[in-house]
Amino acid sequence: MSIVLGIDPGSRVTGYGVIRAQGNRLEYIGCGCIKTQAATQPQRLKQIFDELSLIIQNFAPEQVAIEEVFMGKNAASALKLGQARGAAMTACLAFDLPIEEYSSRKVKKALVGRGAAEKAQVQHMVSALLSIAEPIAEDAADALAIAVCHANTQASLIRMAGAGSVRRRSL
Repeated sequence: MSIVLGIDPGSRVTGYGVIRAQGNRLEYIGCGCIKTQAATQPQRLKQIFDELSLIIQNFAPEQVAIEEVFMGKNAASALKLGQARGAAMTACLAFDLPIEEYSSRKVKKALVGRGAAEKAQVQHMVSALLSIAEPIAEDAADALAIAVCHANTQASLIRMAGAGSVRRRSL
């Protein structure tokens, strides 16, 4: 059994989602958004670091999954997103947590079945998979989706490793 923290980084809003994964069984623990209110980018980065540090202390995750930076049309936005992602990763590394990275397309494909899925489809699948009745903010749903993608990827790797060892024994 493992507790996974998913992070959807952003310089204005950083989503987080926490699940418990045991094999194929997933359990919702919590989620939310860090809404930065500081005037400067360095202050926003500090807020992301500080609040994620508190979240890590409260939920004690054993693994972290974070969305990769994608390059849009605006290089300045991508740079700010990369900085927010760096602040989030640094908070996780301060607690010696292993971090895995997933592209937005991979997460969407893992949850919805296609990499170009709409945000509403991701929200719906996250709610259905984790049996969440109340509405979830987009950024928090994205973070939960990243955590679910990671948990399923890890479970698949474990199954494949086990299947390989079974085959080797039977030879």
